[in-house]
Parts: sequence; C-alpha cells; structure tokens
Amino acid sequence: MRKIFKRTLWGTGIFVIALALVLGSFMFKMNVIETKEIKPNVYAINDSFVDMFLVKDSDNYVAIDVGKDIKVIEDGLKKLSIDPDRVVAVLLTHSDGDHVGALNLFKNAVIYLSNDEEQMINGTTKRMNSYNKIESKTYTLLNDQQNVQIGNLNIKGILTPGHTPGSMCYLFNNKYLFVGDAFSLKDGKIDKPSDFFSMDMKTAIQSLVKISDLPEAQYIFTAHTGYSDNYKKAMKDWKIVKE
Repeated sequence: MRKIFKRTLWGTGIFVIALALVLGSFMFKMNVIETKEIKPNVYAINDSFVDMFLVKDSDNYVAIDVGKDIKVIEDGLKKLSIDPDRVVAVLLTHSDGDHVGALNLFKNAVIYLSNDEEQMINGTTKRMNSYNKIESKTYTLLNDQQNVQIGNLNIKGILTPGHTPGSMCYLFNNKYLFVGDAFSLKDGKIDKPSDFFSMDMKTAIQSLVKISDLPEAQYIFTAHTGYSDNYKKAMKDWKIVKE
C-alpha cells in the first residue's frame, strides 16, 4: 500500500513539474499588448497574460473575446472611456476561461461563437478533463465562412479548429484578422500554437495553412503574442506550404 502511495505521489509530482515547465515556457513566449488604442478604432485591453480586442463602429463597439477577469476588463474599459453598454456584439474565438470571463459586463451584446465550439460548453466534449463554461444562456452560432453585418462592419467567421474543435478567426472588412489562440506570433511571423494547449495539433496546422492566403488582409491580432501590421510577411512561410 505504501509503495502504491509513493508511486502516486511521484507520478503527481512529475506531472506538476512538467506542467509548470510547459506553462513557464508558454508565459515566456507571450507578448501581450498594453491597454490602449492600437490603431484607429481598434483597441486592446490587457488582462494579465491575455488581450481582448474591440473594434469601434460609429458609437458602438464589437468585442473579440472578453478576457478572464471581469474587474480588470471593467477597469480597462474605463481607461479607454468605453461604455460596456455600447458593446453590441461579442465574438468568441473559442470558449476557454481566459477568453470568456467578462461576458456578464456586456448586457446589450449578442454573443457569437462557432457552431463547432458549442460541444465545448454543452457537456459534449471535455478539455483537460473538464467542460468549458460561458456566462450566457443565449448565443448565436456561426458556420465556417459565414458573414455577419454589424453596422458598417462586415465580419467573416473562419473556422480554424485545432486549439479547440470550434476555434474561429474573425476577419473584419477583409482587413483585420483576429485569431485568438489558433496561432501565435514570433518575430513578426505566424507560428504554430502550443502543442500542450492544442487539442488537435495536426488539425491546427491545417487551419494555419487554410488562413494563410487572404488577399486583402493587413493586420493579425493574437490573444497572447501581440499583433502584426504585415499580414503577408507574417503568413509568407505558410502560404508557401499551401502552394
């Protein structure tokens, strides 16, 4: 009995150490954006190791993800003089906790996520031995390549599974691409996501190739590794793979 107990302790200890190393490596690679207006009418709110984004249209805003800590996001909105009641839509790239934490702030927003991501929040598919949750009982599901018109913003949802089965990127007016955790940026170039946090790495790579040839795209915004204002340069290596 003691031997079994010791083996269990050793196994648990090794797992904890391995997890700490993975998390440490991931945190080291992060390059989040401070809370500010990044480009005209495009804003970032930094929530520790993750960014959420907002795009302004007239007097209203569309949010891409909502961070992990509702108080931090609320403070970020105040710093940017953005009224959460003016956020008319929240586009979730996926349903992990660090992307859905402040949903309750946005009472007037329609919540969007991909049809393939619903399995992560309805008790069908587990992630790391648990189910994801979102603080909203009503949401609108989007299919791959589906367009949504919100004010003057034409938004295309592009299904990019891998990190989660229903990860979705959002392309605004063919110009701004928000990718969540689907990919990362390293030295100005798109890199594959973390193996540890990706539910299906092979599919994630296929998604990366899929997204590498958007003719009019100019900017890429990631949740943890900053942004690039040179889409073509960032995607160059993956476009070659596609060809």
